[in-house]
Amino acid sequence: MPDRRVPRAFSLPWGSGLVLEEAAIEGGLHAPSLQLLHYELGERKGQTAIRFVAYDAEGHLEQRPLIVNEREVARLRTEVNRSPRLKALLKQLVED
Repeated sequence: MPDRRVPRAFSLPWGSGLVLEEAAIEGGLHAPSLQLLHYELGERKGQTAIRFVAYDAEGHLEQRPLIVNEREVARLRTEVNRSPRLKALLKQLVED
């Protein structure tokens, strides 16, 4: 897994805050990552969100959609299981 410590700061045009949890793996072409964000400033202050991103080989955030192939799902699931708050929010996404 990429070595990116949490919590750490993030900043977006509509708010900034902390990456509280991150589930990431090393993929073939990039490092897929699911991040639990908590906004501390801006119009989203107080909200929690999931960011689906990937990092390139140099560790920079890619500016394109996250693509996770079927060979990566099990390893990414293992990382999500290590992030309880992120896992709980993801469960809300898929459960009825």
